Amino acid sequence: MTDRVADLLRQLTTAEKIALLHQRQPAIPRLGLAEFHTGCEVLHGAAWLGRATVFPQAVGLGASWDRALLHDVGEAAATEVRALHHDPPADGRASLNVWAPVVNPLRDPRWGRNEEGYSEDPFATAQLAVAYCTGLRGPHPTVWRTAPVLKHFLAYNVETDRDVADVAVPERVVHEYELPGFLEPLRAGVAAGVMPAYNLVNGVPNHVHPLLATVLRAAAPDLVVCSDAQAPSNLVETERYFASHAESHAAALHAGVDSYTDNGPDPGPTIARFTEALERGLVTEADIDAAVGRILRMRASTGEFEPARDPYRGIRRDVIACEAHARLAARAAAAGVVLLRNSPGALPWAAPGDVAVIGHLGDRVLTDWYSGTLPYAVTIAGALRSRCAATPSSNVSFADGLDRVRLATPDGRRVDGALRLTGGPGAVFAWQDWGTSVQCPVPVHTFRETAADRYVTVEDSGALAATAVTPDGWVVRELWELHPAGGEQVLLWSNALGRYVTEGPDGRLTTGEASGALRFVLEPVSSGVAEAEAAARAAARVVVVLGNDPHINGRETVDRASLALPPQQEALLRAVVAANPAAVLVLVSSYPYAVGWAQRHVPAILWTSHAGQELGTAVADVLLGAANPGGRLPQTWYGAGTVLPAPTDHDVIGSGWTYQYHRGEVLYPFGHGLSYTTFAYGPLVVDPSGRSATVTVTNTGDRAGDEVVQLYVSPRCWPVPAPQRRLAGFERVPLAPGETRRVRFDVPGTALAYWSARDGRFVTPAGEYEFHAGPDARCTVTVGG
Repeated sequence: MTDRVADLLRQLTTAEKIALLHQRQPAIPRLGLAEFHTGCEVLHGAAWLGRATVFPQAVGLGASWDRALLHDVGEAAATEVRALHHDPPADGRASLNVWAPVVNPLRDPRWGRNEEGYSEDPFATAQLAVAYCTGLRGPHPTVWRTAPVLKHFLAYNVETDRDVADVAVPERVVHEYELPGFLEPLRAGVAAGVMPAYNLVNGVPNHVHPLLATVLRAAAPDLVVCSDAQAPSNLVETERYFASHAESHAAALHAGVDSYTDNGPDPGPTIARFTEALERGLVTEADIDAAVGRILRMRASTGEFEPARDPYRGIRRDVIACEAHARLAARAAAAGVVLLRNSPGALPWAAPGDVAVIGHLGDRVLTDWYSGTLPYAVTIAGALRSRCAATPSSNVSFADGLDRVRLATPDGRRVDGALRLTGGPGAVFAWQDWGTSVQCPVPVHTFRETAADRYVTVEDSGALAATAVTPDGWVVRELWELHPAGGEQVLLWSNALGRYVTEGPDGRLTTGEASGALRFVLEPVSSGVAEAEAAARAAARVVVVLGNDPHINGRETVDRASLALPPQQEALLRAVVAANPAAVLVLVSSYPYAVGWAQRHVPAILWTSHAGQELGTAVADVLLGAANPGGRLPQTWYGAGTVLPAPTDHDVIGSGWTYQYHRGEVLYPFGHGLSYTTFAYGPLVVDPSGRSATVTVTNTGDRAGDEVVQLYVSPRCWPVPAPQRRLAGFERVPLAPGETRRVRFDVPGTALAYWSARDGRFVTPAGEYEFHAGPDARCTVTVGG
């Protein structure tokens, strides 16, 4: 295939080569080149292409600590992408260049994109990324099932002003914490490319950072570097790092960027900028050839140029959301459920009796920005209804805990279901306060019109309509701020448009300037807390399901302001527990919460990510004891009183980030998770060289369960600040009652080493290293070495 690429480069004109630098590459019929574009999102299944199997969010996959599972999910996602490539829907063909996984370690749990990463630990992140990429790449020796691109290089962990944020990252942190997630998949030969991040690192924009060439391309010479969307233009327009686009694009090309995701599908500006750069001598044709050659080699790797030899060419859309992938989705959802707390007798439920499911997520399954369209959805309430249907004495009720209100004006008119002001009774809306974010310190709210079960949104025209199935979109048009207007009156302000709700000429609500803003009173219809309390008192079992919507106050472009639950959700939880102290809390979220009150007062707490189509099955099976929870936390859960470093402070070592360097108390440690059985650890034996370790683990309980055996090392001899503990190995081990397994770990050399800026390499000092094995970062089976 090298000869084919070289032949194409000889025959392509200069103009044709420049056109191939843009994300949307034109067809060149005379050379047999088809139209091509980089980028198909597969973070946890094929996204943005319609119906597809929706697996748990990446942080939920990380909670499984299961390499084999990550491999299988990657394989299924890539297979569905292949189907959407060979048998495309009418609205477009999927690219075999897939943009996943995200390998930025989860340093700050307030990061808006926390849901996209695997772990706060760089070793775990790298291991799971290799597994997922191996599934995406496929087993064929020469033809890749898909060509994965790792995101986002480098030190990307904050959304606030992300295109201009300049983060200071010490050299040790770069090499010990930030790079492993990128280098391990590249060295394993299972990643085809890397996407630079929007931010700057140590004063240099990532899209022109020298580490792209000196470190990443040194590890993988054919590495394709795909820019993030609009980032090439940002070099001039927001970062003001270069005076002209010709200079910025030339610098990016020299730094190693090959494919330019800029100006949407329009390649015109990119072509013009590189044409000017070539004419001005800022780049040479050889520079362009190098980039285009890497892109063509990536295309060739997927079998594009030799379709007869492509082993995946027969895949068609019948594999999308197939039964096998549904079973895998159920397995993945179950594997990521974490039991955070369990008082004696709380879980599992022996005889459920009447069950009350309470909370806004109890009967919903939510997707996120990088999800496909759900082929079906099993909610927690729905799964419990199904499981309890065979028990005549068991009834499952649901209450979302939200207040119902009418929107009225001081002159006595009310808003109806068509979002018009009328003299009638008006429509009833379920009102939810979602709290604040860094980007929006004023709480945002949603209003769901209950008769149609649709959210109030704002249309392109500026008019309001109750038509949205759920808050969604790059700009979430379903969010409203309530601005005080005296007494009980408020003004409604569109968070998306930055305009007030006004009255149109036909009486329909629309948006406009403050001078025309309508004053509203939220007239109470019913109390969500009162209904929840009544349901809790009437039921034998109560499960309160709280958490986030992945499109609100914590997502791409939006960071969380704190670790707290929104006040409305916290108040609901406390009221329900007062009504029925045996209530169980299920947190469905993209990130950790500081739930100290719940830890003290709620008998049992479960956490799961937004786990896709089989969310409800996984949670219900754990509640009822049909499944034994085996997930473990992929990041530390801090308490409400923990003072975290500033989000822009990336000095993990100096500032005390993550379990490695944080020295204060935590709510739940990294790796934490309980089981319905018990495990005992035998002796930990470490090879004198420190390169291998073994430990025995026994299931001492009366039911089967998975234990995530974790190995940590504590350097005691370093001349530089050392981590308290550093993950050096992990294995998810299924054990039958009474079964003992001997688990062996090969300790990576980097677990015993620190990066020496003076030597420009990892250094392993001679001296004492303590090894620890157990179920989380506090494990106590220890041996010195």
